[in-house]
Amino acid sequence: MLITTTNTIEGKKIVKYIGLVSGETIIGANIFKDLFAGIRDIVGGRSGSYEQVLREGKETAVNEMQQYAAAMGANAIIGVDLDYETVGSGGSMLMVAATGTAVIIE
Repeated sequence: MLITTTNTIEGKKIVKYIGLVSGETIIGANIFKDLFAGIRDIVGGRSGSYEQVLREGKETAVNEMQQYAAAMGANAIIGVDLDYETVGSGGSMLMVAATGTAVIIE
């Protein structure tokens, strides 16, 4: 399935707009990731553990969105938007939402 952030697909004709699809995930960061991220915040550098959580969240949300689109008969998703928010007490959890428009292309 073709997934794009644009509203058109170069060289392809959209023959049917099916509708809005989305996928969401909420991931908790554990105390050890928080501890090491805090150390990185003090000494500088990237937090690989948090970057991995972001990647996993994005992949899960996009895969869920793709499954919904396929179940609706779509072969592409256009206009995809990814949103990241912290939720829970003290922002201890990360929510990732992927939304787009399911379409059929030639």
